[in-house]
Amino acid sequence: MIDVSANLVRGVTFLAGEVLECNVTFSCPANSSNSTSPGGVQSLAWASAQLHCQCHISASKVMLPKIPISEKSEELELLQSSGNTSFAPSRGEKGNCILSTEPKILFCDLNLKPGERKTFLYHETIPNDAPPSYRGQAVKYSYKVTIGTQRVNCPIRLLRVPFRVLFLYGLGDTSLPEQEDTTASSNPFLAEERTQNTFLDLATQVLNTVTSRKNPNSYNIKNADGTVARFCLFKPAYKLGEDIIGTIEFPPSCTVPCVQYSVVLQCEEHIAEECRRKPHQGVSMSSHGRHQEFCLHMSKSHMVLPIPLHVTPGFITDIVCLKWRLHFEFITAKDPSPEHVIPADQSEIAMWQGPNSLSVDTLVWNLPIKILPTNPMNASTRTALATRTPTSLTV
Repeated sequence: MIDVSANLVRGVTFLAGEVLECNVTFSCPANSSNSTSPGGVQSLAWASAQLHCQCHISASKVMLPKIPISEKSEELELLQSSGNTSFAPSRGEKGNCILSTEPKILFCDLNLKPGERKTFLYHETIPNDAPPSYRGQAVKYSYKVTIGTQRVNCPIRLLRVPFRVLFLYGLGDTSLPEQEDTTASSNPFLAEERTQNTFLDLATQVLNTVTSRKNPNSYNIKNADGTVARFCLFKPAYKLGEDIIGTIEFPPSCTVPCVQYSVVLQCEEHIAEECRRKPHQGVSMSSHGRHQEFCLHMSKSHMVLPIPLHVTPGFITDIVCLKWRLHFEFITAKDPSPEHVIPADQSEIAMWQGPNSLSVDTLVWNLPIKILPTNPMNASTRTALATRTPTSLTV
C-alpha cells in the first residue's frame, strides 16, 4: 500500500502562460505489511503527470457545428476529436478535453520501504492561448492536474488536482524587459546586478497600468420627458476584487424627479451564432452585486459595487463570449413632487410628509465596463476547489 498526495506549490490560481508547479509525494506507511517483497517493500511501475482542460456544454443551448476539418478552429477540432491513449487524464470526466499538455514521467520502477517517502516536482507551462476557467450557464471550462500511477498487472489509478486559470490579453506578445531602477543605478552602495522580470511581474505591471488610469466619463441620463440624472464613472477598467465607484448627481437642470435608483453588476454570456441551438436564442445574464438607494430631493449620491474574486473576467473563444456591464434602473415620478418648505426661523421644526402614492415610470440603462484579472496570488480559491476533489489516494 502506497499513499499518493499532490500539492500545488503556489496556490491554485494561475495566469495563462505561467509555470505551474506541483509536489507529488509517494509514501509507504510504517505499518504496511501486505507485500510479498522482503522487508515489506512496496513497488510502483511508473507515474506520470499532465495538465488538461475540460469543456462541458449545455446540449439545450449549444451545438457544435459540423464544418470541414480544413476550416475548423483549434478549439472546435479538439472538441469533436476523440483520441485515446493508455494514460487518458480526462477518462471519466464530464465534457470534452479541449487542451492537454504532453505527459511527463515522474519515475519508473519506484520501491519504497515501510516509513519511506519520496517527493517529485512536476512543472508545466500553461499554454498562452488557454481559455480561462469559467462556470457559465451554457459553457464550462475547468482545469486539473492529473497524476497517473500503476502497479504491475494492475489498472491505472488517477489523482486529479483542480486549479483555476485566468487569462490576460496581450501578454503572449509581450517580451519581458529588464526593470529600470533609477534609485539603484544612482546609489553606489547597491549592487549593480539587475534581476529579470518574471512573467507574473510583467502581468502585474500591465494590470496596474491599465486599471490605474483615471479617465472620468460623464453620462447624461434622459428619458422622453427630460433629463433624469448625470452619472460619472472614474475609470473604464477594473481588476477582480476592486470596487466600482461612481457618482450620480441630480442638479437643477434635471427636469424629471428621480425617486429611487438601483445598479446591478451583470455578466452577459453570448453564444457564437454558429453554435446556438436556437436561431433566436437570447443572452444569458448573471448578477453579482446590487446597490440601491432612495434619492428623492437628493442633489448627489454615490454607488459602490465590489467585484467578487471568484467571477471570470471578460473573454472570448470560438464558442462563447463573456461581457460585463452595469445595469441601471431609475424610478422616476410622472408628476412633480411636493416641495419641502424650509422654515425661515431656524428654531422652528418642520416635517415633510411624502405622498401616499406616486405615478412612476422605470428607466433602464446599461453601461458596458471592462473587468480584467488580478494577481493570481490574490485570487486563490483553495478552499472552494479542495472541497470538490480529494488530493490524495491509496494505491
